[in-house]
Amino acid sequence: MISIRNLYKRYHNHHGGDWVLKNVNIDIPNGISVGLIGRNGAGKSTLLRLIGGMDSPDRGEIIRDSSVSWPIGLTGGFQGSMTGRQNVKFVARIHGGNKHLNEIIESVESFAEIGKAFDDPVKTYSSGMRARLAFGLSLAFDFDVFLSDEATSVGDQVFRRKATKAFKDKVGQASLIMVSHGEGILKELCQAGILIDKGQVVWFDDINDALDEYHAKNDPPKR
Repeated sequence: MISIRNLYKRYHNHHGGDWVLKNVNIDIPNGISVGLIGRNGAGKSTLLRLIGGMDSPDRGEIIRDSSVSWPIGLTGGFQGSMTGRQNVKFVARIHGGNKHLNEIIESVESFAEIGKAFDDPVKTYSSGMRARLAFGLSLAFDFDVFLSDEATSVGDQVFRRKATKAFKDKVGQASLIMVSHGEGILKELCQAGILIDKGQVVWFDDINDALDEYHAKNDPPKR
């Protein structure tokens, strides 16, 4: 269970900043894959980062009784002067993967499909290569909950299919919390939905109901 209690979040500027999320109270059950839905700028990626511990709320708290990945679409955590291989070793050691270090390295190298660049400094990578490395690194660990921020939109069509299959393979062993503009992938991989609108968050047991409510609020009226 991931429990979010009385959560507020905003990004401060010289005007003070509007609340991105306001008084959020929600429980995300274990074993349920969830799609985060909302307009651009609604706070989907913000909520994902908060759940993953990459950001902190201004008020309130998030209580986790399960292991949660970092957002898979997030590539900012790599050390640019280190190679892909060195970054993988570093992260694996932090997460207690020393006993399976070689297995983790081989898994990431195979999944990322970046060839010899795996031994080049990450600062020389394209954004797509960094995302592939981040995706493979996340899947190399047995998290209870995987967070995905547009991760299945990375790379060419072949890699996107591979990424989608990897998520499908995780379902049953772990759950997903996903941000995606692709409604098809949300329907395919998620059972439930969370709609974020004007800082408020609403839970839907059925992802289709969440998408229907999103369209009801945001689609132009039919003539």
